[in-house]
Amino acid sequence: MADNPATADLNAAVANPRADIAAFDELEKKLFALRYAIDEIGSLGPVIDPVKATEERGEACSVLEEQRIRAICAPEVGPLLERLAAQPELVGKTRMRQIRVLGRDRASLVDVPAEEQAAFSRLTVEANDVWRRAKAGNDWASFEPYVDRIVAALRHMAEAKKPGADPYDVWLDEYEHGTGRSFYDPFFEQVKDCVVPLLADCMASRHKPSHAVVDGTFDEARQWALADDLMELEGVDKDALWVGRTEHPFTGGPSVGFVLIASHVYPDNVLSNVFSMLHEGGHTLYEQNVDPAYRFTSLKGGTSMGMHEAQSRFFENIVGRSEAFAGPLLERLRGRFPGQFGRVTPHQLYLAENCAEPCLIRCDADELTYPLHILVRYEIEQLLFSGEAKASDIPRLWAEKYKGYLGIDVPDDASGALQDTHWSDGSFGYFPTYALGSAIGAQLKNAMVAGGMDFDGACASGDLAPVREWLRERVWRWGRAKDTDELLREATGSSFDASHYTDYLARKFSAIYQL
Repeated sequence: MADNPATADLNAAVANPRADIAAFDELEKKLFALRYAIDEIGSLGPVIDPVKATEERGEACSVLEEQRIRAICAPEVGPLLERLAAQPELVGKTRMRQIRVLGRDRASLVDVPAEEQAAFSRLTVEANDVWRRAKAGNDWASFEPYVDRIVAALRHMAEAKKPGADPYDVWLDEYEHGTGRSFYDPFFEQVKDCVVPLLADCMASRHKPSHAVVDGTFDEARQWALADDLMELEGVDKDALWVGRTEHPFTGGPSVGFVLIASHVYPDNVLSNVFSMLHEGGHTLYEQNVDPAYRFTSLKGGTSMGMHEAQSRFFENIVGRSEAFAGPLLERLRGRFPGQFGRVTPHQLYLAENCAEPCLIRCDADELTYPLHILVRYEIEQLLFSGEAKASDIPRLWAEKYKGYLGIDVPDDASGALQDTHWSDGSFGYFPTYALGSAIGAQLKNAMVAGGMDFDGACASGDLAPVREWLRERVWRWGRAKDTDELLREATGSSFDASHYTDYLARKFSAIYQL
């Protein structure tokens, strides 16, 4: 590994603990600066860059990523972390947490050549641009080779990281520490055992709710104004927020003081905007409320994608689709579309939000069918990583699984395998965290209520401060300093338990459909 500018400082610090600490802090600042640049380019670039900038953006990201990897994987860093970890009294509790997290980050990177990881970064920037054009043109064939290339690259890197391990398990663990198929298989079985028969009962019920009250055409400019209202209602700090437009909604941004939401609006589906913004707002609240002392360290940001998706799915569903919150939400809808919601009641809006109807698009799925969309992707990803399928098989597999799990036909690839951006980003192993996050959110909500919070009262008032304060104290402020299991045990009194989620779904939809 090539020398880096911090080498002299690190070598000089061998016999001097305080010099070690200074060298460590300097390394953290350098890594922060590189992450900031990478995240800002990676988040803003796809939203604001002209089409012809893709190649240059990919090159910039790959160069910065290589510098970041070389800095964290420099030979001197390992001994530095070991020396500091052996002196907890001198180092202090916060730096000990930094050392643990940075050491884990380093272990995940050190065995993969920096140039290989930089090349992967370049590949995903190119793949994402191809995906955008492929989705717009319903052209799976143009994107297909990139899926095979990305999976091959990820398999190769997984072997370098953990020789002999299941490559898919390696990437599942990357997005949620301590997980793999041995964790997710029983989780999805439990969810499937609840959702599949419950959905069948809902479909057979004679008491189906109607979504007629949210049907219509909704002015796009007013929808963007509504998006701003929703951020205010959720409690997002607008001085640390930038909102842009994109094909596939996402949250990004490099720091506590700069979080980016990119979303879209559809003239014929106002609820898509509502729940996309509440979802991305949950991510934003997490990022904005990390302890400011962690800003320039490896502790900045959410601890895992499972816990991150717990925040987004919590505000999208457990708050956003609750009956208690229907009143404040309806008030904002009336304010922006006075002629279209004037005669709608909160209960009618609640029922419209919670129609359990199988659909093609994951992002617009109702709360009950949503985990089945994730299950489809989880099963396909396993087949790709085991070598039992390749990219050319995906449209067929997609159609078979959507028919099997959701009972619907897939008319084209744009509304099928091309609908999500994640595979173009190389994010294989990410999808299961959406279902995991939904389940974690239910467990957190039960702990809030058990602790005495008037959760429905807070939602009904439109003042979510008690909910935010509970999450800030127990989850958000800790950033990466505590892993998901530690946070859950401290916040709820137990490790992860999916029964909170399945019980929540069964109660909610049994009541709505009068089962």
